Amino acid sequence: MDPVRVRLPAAGPGTTVREHLISRLSAPPTQLDAMFTAGEIVGADGRPVPPDTPYAPGLTVWFHRDMPEEPPVPFPLHVVHRDDHLVVADKPHFLATTPRGSHVRQTALARLRHTLGLPHLTAAHRLDRLTAGLVLFTVRPEERGAYQTLFRDRRVHKEYEAVAPYAPALDLPRAVRSRIVKERGVLTAREVDGEPNAETRVELLAHREDGLARYRLVPGTGQTHQLRVHMSALGVPILGDPLYPEVTAQVPAGDFRRPLQLLARGLAFTDPLTGTERRFTSGRALEVWTSYGTWAADQ
Repeated sequence: MDPVRVRLPAAGPGTTVREHLISRLSAPPTQLDAMFTAGEIVGADGRPVPPDTPYAPGLTVWFHRDMPEEPPVPFPLHVVHRDDHLVVADKPHFLATTPRGSHVRQTALARLRHTLGLPHLTAAHRLDRLTAGLVLFTVRPEERGAYQTLFRDRRVHKEYEAVAPYAPALDLPRAVRSRIVKERGVLTAREVDGEPNAETRVELLAHREDGLARYRLVPGTGQTHQLRVHMSALGVPILGDPLYPEVTAQVPAGDFRRPLQLLARGLAFTDPLTGTERRFTSGRALEVWTSYGTWAADQ
């Protein structure tokens, strides 16, 4: 995986590189000292940085962090498309897109770099760890910006599917618009008064006698947890959601039962490099819809 990059800010804390890293990072001083001794903390020239190097604003150091113990995610990651520019993967539930927090090895990016032999592969966007479906990666780092711009400028048509309760009185299809805010350190996003910054088109695809329904969700924006917030606000929260409408007890690491029933089904866009019309579809199915008895038995 890519090394961690730390740039020293304009003002401390600390008078040396070692003191600053000790105050800034969560690693214990003994671990950092061992890394300095082993020459694992390096500067822009690739040479080891001595621990007593005077603090200098703008100085940048790199190092590889220790890999945490991670329970393996026991589901396959399928490659839907691969060429000289792109890799499109069909991600399973519970697999993070890119390294973050306690998820490093068990991520789609790490798996693809290893299995495809593409050490410079990067993600053009992110999909929540609990959500399954399509994720786009770029093969060449210098081309990543062109594809990221597509997502930033909302020039990628994205379609999702979800399984949630059936509400006969809910008038669908409809466009749901609201203002969503997500505060750092808070697990959930919330709707607040103000100019809408989130829009989702919600359509009913099918419903069954057991009270479940399958929905198509087409986001017009990309706020954090937008689809989950909007479905919950409509009174039909997505099955398996641990945050909406209420935060439930944290699931132990390695418990892969009852995945969130949300799937990134489709991606479509005009390729910014070739002008080709691209359209990709996930081959996955939501477990609740195909085998509800098995899914419910895990409760």
